[in-house]
Amino acid sequence: MDPKERIILALDVPGYNEAIETAKKFQEHIDVFKVGLELFTSAGPKVVEDIQALGKKIFLDLKFHDIPNTTSKSALAAARLGVFMFNVHTMGGFDMMKRTADDLREFCIKENVDRPKLIGVTLLTSIDQNALRDELTVSVGINTQVKHLAGMAQRAGLDGVVASPENAEMLRGHFGKGFMIVTPGVRPNWAAADDQKRIMTPRKALQSGSDYLVIGRAITAQPDPISALKRIHEEIKDYD
Repeated sequence: MDPKERIILALDVPGYNEAIETAKKFQEHIDVFKVGLELFTSAGPKVVEDIQALGKKIFLDLKFHDIPNTTSKSALAAARLGVFMFNVHTMGGFDMMKRTADDLREFCIKENVDRPKLIGVTLLTSIDQNALRDELTVSVGINTQVKHLAGMAQRAGLDGVVASPENAEMLRGHFGKGFMIVTPGVRPNWAAADDQKRIMTPRKALQSGSDYLVIGRAITAQPDPISALKRIHEEIKDYD
């Protein structure tokens, strides 16, 4: 896979104008852009449609987490938008994920539209072992919890998961090559960690089993963002 396909650039900007400006700046170097909660809440579906009009793909990162009926209907709305990929939160449970996956497949066949990739968020990369135990009151280790949530996602019919690169090797070994792993928390060794605690360099993340790398501030906050992106491309260009 070409580096420009593997890297998903996070549009961590507050509004429509900044998002379109960033997408245009990087459109020759990036195939997929991530639209998250802040941007979608501010700019709405128009920002998705207008970036897609540039010939780019969208990972809609809204982490749907609600009762099965509501989550399913939200998934169909994402499919109508034509996004490449979107996510739900695995903590919503098996029934929520299965209902969403089943309804999404049925809808896309009936409407003859491309089915978006549906992936499940396991644990946020801001959650470490202490937070898992003390705040979420989950007594098992992070790897055990992530594997459990990913297993539910696979059985429910999801295409893959969002997980820390630290969990990627374990997930790839357990679920095989057909299960998509999308990893945030990817930082070159020359970039700041910011608020993420479980991070890894781009090449190491790919070696550990990641398919797609979600990178934002490590690129966009650099003095020369295009040069920063090209440095990452160089780091991963020969990875199969």
